[in-house]
Amino acid sequence: MADQSIPETRTPRREESLPAEPPAGVSRRTLLGTAAASGLVLGAAGGAAGYAAAPAAATPLTSLGTGQAMFHGKHQPGILQALQARGHLVAFDLTAGAGRKEAAALLRRWSRTAERLMAGEPADSADTGVALDAGPSSLTVTFGFGHSFFTRTGLEKQRPVALDPLPDFSSDRLDKARSNGDLWVQIGADDALVAFHALRAIQKDAGSAARVRWQMNGFNRSPGATAHPMTARNLMGQVDGTRNPKPAESDFDERIFVPAPDAKDTQGTQGTQDPAWMANGSYAVVRRIRMLLDDWEQLSGKEQEDVIGRRKADGAPLSAPADGTETTEMDLEKTNADGDLAVPINAHARISRPDQNGGAAMLRRPFSFHDGIAADGTPDAGLLFVCWQADPLRGFVTVQRKLDRGDALSRFIRHESSGLFAVPGGAAEGEYVGQRLLEG
Repeated sequence: MADQSIPETRTPRREESLPAEPPAGVSRRTLLGTAAASGLVLGAAGGAAGYAAAPAAATPLTSLGTGQAMFHGKHQPGILQALQARGHLVAFDLTAGAGRKEAAALLRRWSRTAERLMAGEPADSADTGVALDAGPSSLTVTFGFGHSFFTRTGLEKQRPVALDPLPDFSSDRLDKARSNGDLWVQIGADDALVAFHALRAIQKDAGSAARVRWQMNGFNRSPGATAHPMTARNLMGQVDGTRNPKPAESDFDERIFVPAPDAKDTQGTQGTQDPAWMANGSYAVVRRIRMLLDDWEQLSGKEQEDVIGRRKADGAPLSAPADGTETTEMDLEKTNADGDLAVPINAHARISRPDQNGGAAMLRRPFSFHDGIAADGTPDAGLLFVCWQADPLRGFVTVQRKLDRGDALSRFIRHESSGLFAVPGGAAEGEYVGQRLLEG
């Protein structure tokens, strides 16, 4: 997504040839990724020339395996990274008898596995080998806690107020069995096998401490599939994510991440209702939003654009001139030749604008999904909506309430599952995710 920041990546140095054994500290998977990046596995000069002819800004597909996100850091991975080609969202419930001790051991296992896999290493000695030939492929693994987790572990006093259940909305058709959960894991990668490998490893690590409550699979366009980097499209064919907050904006951290408490504020309540263990974390709202594509595709192109408020071809607002782009500022007062508003009053892009919602903002980082054809012949497809914010009441809830009162897009979507999770800040070297909560 063009509006997302690109994280610091660690790309292995390209070599003229591969040694028989990897150098110390370099994984075989990373070494193989280096070979792919240098063109050694293309097998033909014509293939390499084809990539060389592409615009410099494009990501050559042969380099995808070398991308590496860092596990340790101020924030957990999987928030600031660009959209990933493949994703898995999975929620777990702690099993009967499992409590705080078992949860701590589980997060320790999960963190160790995530760190190894994100570095391109096998999960452990019993690794399945599914991703044996691949590099890290920008794998990210993110962990969060649901409202019920704190009751199950006796940590109710540490539960953030921001985790209060989301209100009901008119477009909700929620399946409780596919909503919420004690624990939530987000997995993303630029290779489907690498992503599946991580999902399988995380599931195996759960052992007897937790069982899967629900799991969903998603996808996005692969990096390098377009002539130049651009904002993604959703399954309705619309450019989606134009006005995402950008890390370069002065108030980005304030809107997306929970601030660290003042050094004198040991309870973490000065200026915020968040406990200290949530410092540098964020809140993820997860919604499975089914798109009624058969109904949507019956609309003309002009009707679709009026619903969204943007041109389908380039994402420019309907108020923009012919040479406008998706970043052209929307003119909410502009009228067309008939005297009607160029951007209809109920257009999705108009209603969801931050300046129409008291400045409410959230960092959207979704995946599309397609789970086959339903019994009535309609596609079970849509958006695995994931958004990040420092305060879900001021972020998602504020915007969704506004959309609920008259968004033209509501006729063509259905919210079928929902979850809200507290995602703590990143783990420091030697720590596991959630350690400050579980051992504090």
